[in-house]
Amino acid sequence: MLEKKEAQYENVVLVGLINRNQDEDKLEEYLDELEFLAFTAGAEVSKRFVQKLDAPDSKYFVGSGKLDEITQFVHENDIDTVIFDDELTPSQLKNIERKVDRKIIDRTQLIMDIFAQRAQTSYARTQVELAQYEYFLPRLTGLWTHLERQRGGIGMRGPGEREIETDRRIIRDRITFLKKKLETIDKQMATQRTNRGALVRVALVGYTNVGKSTLMNLLSKSEVFAEDKLFATLDTTVRKVVIGNLPFLLTDTVGFIRKLPTQLIESFKSTLDEVREADLLIHVVDISHESFEDHYNSVNQILTEIECMDKPMILVFNKIDSFSANQQLKEGEGKVSLEEWKKTWMAKSGAPTIFISATEKENIDELRRMIYEEVKKIHITRFPYNDFLFEYYDDLE
Repeated sequence: MLEKKEAQYENVVLVGLINRNQDEDKLEEYLDELEFLAFTAGAEVSKRFVQKLDAPDSKYFVGSGKLDEITQFVHENDIDTVIFDDELTPSQLKNIERKVDRKIIDRTQLIMDIFAQRAQTSYARTQVELAQYEYFLPRLTGLWTHLERQRGGIGMRGPGEREIETDRRIIRDRITFLKKKLETIDKQMATQRTNRGALVRVALVGYTNVGKSTLMNLLSKSEVFAEDKLFATLDTTVRKVVIGNLPFLLTDTVGFIRKLPTQLIESFKSTLDEVREADLLIHVVDISHESFEDHYNSVNQILTEIECMDKPMILVFNKIDSFSANQQLKEGEGKVSLEEWKKTWMAKSGAPTIFISATEKENIDELRRMIYEEVKKIHITRFPYNDFLFEYYDDLE
């Protein structure tokens, strides 16, 4: 049964707007990301629909003429789902669904659906369920008949499939229950973090699908799930790592993404707590992605919002084996040398910076040494009498 379900793909189309907040290039980038999200959720994109509007139409998000064009295409090509790149208001969702007569979801619902698929632990499932209920609550009018007719699928996992008969009162009660449940688990997790002792805590942070879990496996010699899909890692993983003779705790956290639903940010507060309580951050960036600068800035913005930008940080540019845009650094062809990387703005952030390939294990030894030096600085302040640890590792060099 599981194999059959995994083999089934929904045919979808994507819809986005060019407006004063995002030009054509920016929208194309967002739609590329939306298509990857759809693929991760189990869909195949048949077409993209784009319209230029100063602001989203209050009734249909796009103009009525464009919606007619979308409607005609989905009926002629047996399209299952229409996915909008921005969050739809409850009235827009209702109006579009009536007009198109197909399943309508937005970027927020798609991301939450992926989270619902990826959540493995009871805690993560509770977090996702809370986010879904908070999203669905203002959209109850007409939603349950919509879900009943579509019979589940992408964007409909979780409460959408199980709670067709629920009303607002029951959902509010469920939200209250889930919040209390998370508060209890948060206290337990806070106790666990306290019980870890005074070991230095290092957290891997970065945009989704930049290779954090692959790097985690390399450094900790563990088997954390890693896959070339968005949000492959959802549950926070903590491993004890020893470099030389110096132990520390390494945490792999959920990846960030632009337009991350506010419901998920609030629900995954405990994951962010792992970042807040870390002594050292390793910010991993996928340098092979054409928008890696935007991803880098997006993560820094989130770190600023949760007041973590002042923490010691190592900047790791990953996937140099896949980076092909050499013209960004120099004219001509050929592999970019490490020294050339170090001359770019990327190596001038003020934080220790390194360029690696986690899959090819390129420059990993240098990264280990860099992590060792940064952890050592923090370790000395806590254990000033453990100098022999560092002498041992230095002798290895």
